[in-house]
Amino acid sequence: MWNLSPLRSGAFRFALMVAAVFALGTVAVAIMVEHAVSNYASEAATDSVSAEVAVLKDEASVSVRSQTIKSVVRRENAVREHQLRYLLVDKGGRYLAGSLPASVARVGWHRVTLPNRDTNTDDGAATISLMALGARLQDGGVLVVASDTSDLDELRSGLRIFTAGFGIVITLLALAGGFIVGTMFLRRLDQVNRSVERIMQGSFTERLPAIGMSVEFDHLSTNLNHMLDRIEALMEGMRQVSTDIAHDLRTPLTRLRQRLEVMKDAPPGTVSQDQIDAALVQTDQILAIFRAVMRIGSLEAGAGRQRIVETDLSELVGRLVAAYRPVADDAEHLLVDDIEPGVFARADPEMLAQALTNLIENAIFHTPAKCTISVGLALSPEGVSLVVADNGPGIPERERDHVMKRFYRVDGSRGSPGAGLGLSLVAAVAAIHDAKVLLSDNHPGLRVEIILAKISE
Repeated sequence: MWNLSPLRSGAFRFALMVAAVFALGTVAVAIMVEHAVSNYASEAATDSVSAEVAVLKDEASVSVRSQTIKSVVRRENAVREHQLRYLLVDKGGRYLAGSLPASVARVGWHRVTLPNRDTNTDDGAATISLMALGARLQDGGVLVVASDTSDLDELRSGLRIFTAGFGIVITLLALAGGFIVGTMFLRRLDQVNRSVERIMQGSFTERLPAIGMSVEFDHLSTNLNHMLDRIEALMEGMRQVSTDIAHDLRTPLTRLRQRLEVMKDAPPGTVSQDQIDAALVQTDQILAIFRAVMRIGSLEAGAGRQRIVETDLSELVGRLVAAYRPVADDAEHLLVDDIEPGVFARADPEMLAQALTNLIENAIFHTPAKCTISVGLALSPEGVSLVVADNGPGIPERERDHVMKRFYRVDGSRGSPGAGLGLSLVAAVAAIHDAKVLLSDNHPGLRVEIILAKISE
């Protein structure tokens, strides 16, 4: 038994690929979000620091140093909760005000790292990092404003942890989903393989179950089942043909053998030319039956579809009626036609002519003299209608479903020439053209109608 681990199945590998894509996408999105948030937070902090420096610098330009010191102290006490820290030194670098040490007094943007004064905050970190901006005042002193970046660092760290965790969770979910889907797929595929094995072992009535994973797989199963139906029908047809040939050819072959035995046992020089001709006629009849059976078999197998072209049916039917009118006259029949001009359809002219020939010959040779045989061609709401009708004895309704079978002959026609293959060939030609064959009562007689599809405009 064919078997495959879910971990090696195509569904699981597809889930792995999807998980990798999702993980990469998640990391990319998280990096972009982290970058955007960090930039926004950094810009907000720098804007706040720059605004504070600008305000204090303006105040220092219009007031004395003592007023600047008071302003720095006041702001230090007011914005402590907002994580802003200050420093004011004179031009000699001596400390004047603020909570920052004099050592950080530098002009411009710079990073400052200081010991943490309150280890109960900032996750108990021993140091804190600040982003500082220094500006030189008109009296030569330096003003520094710094913003605590610990919240921004915590945000970045949280985003990184979230990104990693989210990527791991998505990957695990995708792997679990892939394993589950792979297991379900393999179970259903195993049912299909079991059905295929039973078909290979000779169970031609077996059909593939629906996989059910998607519409595409179900459509594939349906098409394969249609193919199996076709194969079963062809094999059943082959078995039926073998049986019919064995049954219906047994009598002419037995007669031919008896005739040849009589000729063999006859004294030398007594075998007449008529006896030889009769044996040859019987042989030709048997060969004709085999050719007809082979022709029907090839049509049922789909041979000839490539020869279907747009055909002028009016010209084709008119030509055949003209050719068979003398034959009908010799058989004391009246052959009439009602052909609508300019009727076209997609057909194989040779095959359709053979089918129409069989219908006309059946009407001529299986009806008594003085019958009227009509051939009609017209456009109808259903399509292109080709009709051959007669006013002979017809076919009983109970037998109309059987006359399309090979070698089937109604009781009234068993004494007439033929092997019961004419309507079988008509049915095979109609199937090639996707046409319908309808047998009905002509009141009296038989009416055979072939309906072909119209040419799409």
